[in-house]
Amino acid sequence: MQLRPAYASDLASIEALLEVSGLPTAGVAEHWASFVVAVDNSSVVACGGVEYHGDFALIRSIAVSGHVRGLGLGKAILSRLLSDCRSHAVPSVVLLTTTAEGYFADNGFVRISRGEVPLPLLASGQFQGVCPASATAMLMVL
Repeated sequence: MQLRPAYASDLASIEALLEVSGLPTAGVAEHWASFVVAVDNSSVVACGGVEYHGDFALIRSIAVSGHVRGLGLGKAILSRLLSDCRSHAVPSVVLLTTTAEGYFADNGFVRISRGEVPLPLLASGQFQGVCPASATAMLMVL
């Protein structure tokens, strides 16, 4: 399997994987260039992305196909996205999750209130209704 930056030609596969995984696709088309994909035999089997808003970043849409879960692809993608954020000199990264709070806590994120989320991120589609209000906000200082 190969981990690489997403290409424009991966967009449909990314969106299909997100849909199968029950994750939102809104905004993916605008941010596909900051996605990372894992490819197996030319098929996208895992993906994850980041949205940059000013000096802040929002991790979104980490998904792994069922047949390759447990191989560390999600962790590898998260690591790559965090490395990309460091390269952009982003001081902290936020995410929203409805199902993976424990996973992200195990990887260094801490739960925060929405009042602690940097203002530029609150204007993102994810905070403006793409994700439910019940989603847990989490932060990692880089």
